[in-house]
Amino acid sequence: MEVIGEIIALIGVIFLFLGSLGVFRLPDVYNRLQAGTKCTTFGAFFTIIGVGIIEPAWFWKTLIIAFFILLTNPISNHAIGKASRKAGISLCDKSVVDKTKEFREYKKAK
Repeated sequence: MEVIGEIIALIGVIFLFLGSLGVFRLPDVYNRLQAGTKCTTFGAFFTIIGVGIIEPAWFWKTLIIAFFILLTNPISNHAIGKASRKAGISLCDKSVVDKTKEFREYKKAK
């Protein structure tokens, strides 16, 4: 059982590494938020669950923590993205699609 927990924790570490690489490499706030949200959510989830499997006495506590992260991390990153948009931080020049621009134009027309 310990080997399974270590493999799951290693998968989490790989997700966390790839998320940090994405935050480092991507061009603007919104792309970095996506990399940070997806990879850190899955990375933290798998790492914490892996620790819970390695140490069975902690399993239920780690499950609650992992569930809390699954709920709060995407919501907090959405709030950061929305605040960035309201602050006027624009997309990178390389970005092709801006769905919020269409929505703002529609809202102005009303």
